[in-house]
Amino acid sequence: MSTLPPAVPPLRLPRQRWQLAPAQPERRDTLATATGLPPLLAQVLLNRGILTPAEAIGFLEPDAVSLPSPLTEFPDLALSLDLLATAIAQKQLIAICGDYDADGMTSTALLLRAFKAFNANVHFDIPSRMAEGYGLNERIVEDFYQLGVQIILTVDNGIAAHAPIALARELGLTVIVTDHHDLPPELPQAHAILNPKLLPATSPYRGLAGVGVAYVLALELAKKLQKKRQLEVPLLELFTLGTIADLAPLTGVNRCWVKQGLKLLPNSQLVGIQALINQSGIHINTNGSEHDYLNGNDQGDTVNNNRRANPHPHQNSASLKPEDIGFRLGPRINAVGRIGEPPIVIELLTTDDPEIAAARAAECEAINQRRKDLCAQYEAEAIAWVETQDLGRLYQQERVLVVVRPGWHHGVIGIVASRLVERYGVPVFIGTYEGENDEMVRGSARSIPEFHVFEALEFCKDLTEKHGGHQAAGGFSLKASHLPAFRQRLQTFACQCLQPEHLKPLIAIDAQANFADLTVDLATQIDRLHPCGIDNPEPLFWTPNVQVLEQRLVGQGQNHLQLTLAQVATDTTTPDRQLPGLVPLKAIAWRWGDFFPLPKQVDIAYRIGLNYWNNQTTVKLELIGVRLPNSVPKTTSTSMHSPANPLLSMSTDTPTDAPVDFYYRDRHYRCRIIKQDTGQELRIRNQQGHVLSIIKGQKIGYLTTSSHDCQEVDVSQPFFFHLIKAAKQALQMKNRL
Repeated sequence: MSTLPPAVPPLRLPRQRWQLAPAQPERRDTLATATGLPPLLAQVLLNRGILTPAEAIGFLEPDAVSLPSPLTEFPDLALSLDLLATAIAQKQLIAICGDYDADGMTSTALLLRAFKAFNANVHFDIPSRMAEGYGLNERIVEDFYQLGVQIILTVDNGIAAHAPIALARELGLTVIVTDHHDLPPELPQAHAILNPKLLPATSPYRGLAGVGVAYVLALELAKKLQKKRQLEVPLLELFTLGTIADLAPLTGVNRCWVKQGLKLLPNSQLVGIQALINQSGIHINTNGSEHDYLNGNDQGDTVNNNRRANPHPHQNSASLKPEDIGFRLGPRINAVGRIGEPPIVIELLTTDDPEIAAARAAECEAINQRRKDLCAQYEAEAIAWVETQDLGRLYQQERVLVVVRPGWHHGVIGIVASRLVERYGVPVFIGTYEGENDEMVRGSARSIPEFHVFEALEFCKDLTEKHGGHQAAGGFSLKASHLPAFRQRLQTFACQCLQPEHLKPLIAIDAQANFADLTVDLATQIDRLHPCGIDNPEPLFWTPNVQVLEQRLVGQGQNHLQLTLAQVATDTTTPDRQLPGLVPLKAIAWRWGDFFPLPKQVDIAYRIGLNYWNNQTTVKLELIGVRLPNSVPKTTSTSMHSPANPLLSMSTDTPTDAPVDFYYRDRHYRCRIIKQDTGQELRIRNQQGHVLSIIKGQKIGYLTTSSHDCQEVDVSQPFFFHLIKAAKQALQMKNRL
């Protein structure tokens, strides 16, 4: 009897669409000369909208930028300071109403710590996530009134709390709102409102999170009461923790202050932050261990055992990285707000007792572990349910995923929604049943760039009991009987704004790099772009024709992929020949266990970091994207969906007219129309010989940058869109002459 060969697992790759930033070599070289950055990183600055040497130097050295006084930026700040200073002097009871997320809890702790230093009479309350939901409510106002509160100070909420604030005014209470959420059509009748959304778009304070507004208020009050010296460092630490955990944009004052705060946190003055760092297992010393990176610990998981080898891992380290907060500290705080009791975090961040801090940090750790367990369970259940559906119908007709399952904890389903968006590339509305007879559905939504969650919920507002949010995320509740209509209405909305090509996770890539470019110096220089985060993402590069030498599953659940990679030659006669002199690089791909094994040769998109091991420093890669290599066809035939490959057909195709010269952004281009079987093809060539080719009516074009490199690009992106528009205008002008 013959033995059957082992089954070969089907090839699976992440569903992704790659967006390649257009190269700007002249500007790139100018910035590189002015800043001393490698050209690759100068290109990253251009991609972030930093176009001149002066802008680049201001970005790289934010401490040197002169900031306007917040008193001149926030119209109600002076009034707020006067009201609070008077209340403190008269020993009036001040009550803080916070929120249960990391921003709201760090904001509350920041103000409590400040008011205690001012010897103020202060109290706080945070609404229950499960029983009450977000923000100041009438129950809290009534409780404050019964306690004898005279001033209510909201943090990270209140901008839409019309009824509770009206009640507080009726009861004779003073209300100061500090918030950063979008403005409602009418503002509440508070005595003072501090919200960066009220400021001009050009203000450096515009991107403050709730904790940033609280920080400005507390620091200015400390100056007024001559307490700034003792409070400046601890308040800056709490500002940094909350700002990064809330995913606030790291631009303007956020960039300046976060950069300062990250240097303080490794040796924090706050015992609560010290305890949280100890629990999280952040390993940030210059003698760090490769195991932090390569053992496959999930982002946000504790790194085990490393601290035993080095009991003082924070000594001699320059600063934390935003990802240390985003993946380690922030989730431990947020978990408490999701499934625990917020006072645990408030006490953690306000106590000066190391034993209390250690106990509260341990509680955060245990709650976060439970949160991770619930997320893993719900994600697996959600995926199992989705995989039973018609995925072809999802992508072609429905274009939005609605998952409602019984028995889930509402506090963590938003995280599961984000992971489903990452996996399937579609907007996700996820919910669970509530009420004695499961008569209600309560849920969260997460989105992709082309889909506006709040507008979608507004489209369904006659079906919901309550909803809110913004472009990327939101929350909702509705009667379970309305769920089928809600699902159908969301599908109608999705089909109005999404095309099937949108339904892949977007990978925005900064530049192409060869492995020879990936030096320790380059990885070190990336630190000059830090802190990275929202509006300033970590640089993302790509390399074609990479050989997978080794790959294996790692991590507790074998759900991460560890690889050894080498760049190979592009010579078609010896495609697997490694480039001489290049050392293979190690890489990790988080939560890519489902894609094991990867093909032997791929194009990769990645972030760059460093490994420290045995007194050696080496480059490491974190894979973000992978695709099959773009091989050059051996014939000049074209498909119905793409232009002819310009590498092959430039000399054989017949132009319908002579080329036309034009200028766009002060750079010279030449364009012409080529007649193809698939339609008219527009070709645009720059001075470097790069060619952009587009078939009329197609969203995807080809960018040829060398004799062996032809890349797909999304020509609806602003640079390409306006370049094509300029070319068409030049052709039309020539035809009229």
